Amino acid sequence: MKKQLFTVIMASAGMLFSGMVVAADKFEAAHNASFQAKGIASLDRLNQDETQKFCSTPETFSGKGDAKMRAKIEKQNLAMVKLPSNGNYFGSWKEGEKIAQSGRGVTWSDKADSEIGGGCYNCHQIDKKEISYGSIGPSLLNYGKIRGNGKEVIEYTWGKIYNSKAYNACSNMPRFGHMHLLTEDQIRHIMSLLLDPNSPVNQ
Repeated sequence: MKKQLFTVIMASAGMLFSGMVVAADKFEAAHNASFQAKGIASLDRLNQDETQKFCSTPETFSGKGDAKMRAKIEKQNLAMVKLPSNGNYFGSWKEGEKIAQSGRGVTWSDKADSEIGGGCYNCHQIDKKEISYGSIGPSLLNYGKIRGNGKEVIEYTWGKIYNSKAYNACSNMPRFGHMHLLTEDQIRHIMSLLLDPNSPVNQ
């Protein structure tokens, strides 16, 4: 009797899993079919790398799932971080503020050579004077004032902007450098916005 019950349970579980796979396949097909190439927005945007695939389930996105795989992905992304080619991490905090305020770029109506903004205020509080900001990410007020500007802080901050998945596999933050969203110079400006003592962030 127990053996028969176990067999029924396993068969039911198999059917349920099979149904979930079919449903997932149908969703992906419908999702992909809803997109069309237009301007610079080509269909290759639907192609996921290993990191994106791993973080595309609610379980892994919420911080659960395969811990070893999560650690592997973070290690892989950390290896992808490229430090500034000329060794200079900083630019102008004033330019950094402009980049943080701008959410332009990479839409179908943009040109391939259009400058892309960071859209940082969409997720972070940065300057006390700006009252419109998102809260998906942590507040960055006093970022440099609290952390200082030692070598480890500087390299971590650059790495976080360049490839956030190096520190959190399923971070909501875009991989600005790795995905070629921001240039080296733009990242330098954001670095100054966060770490320059004269930046409004640290006042």
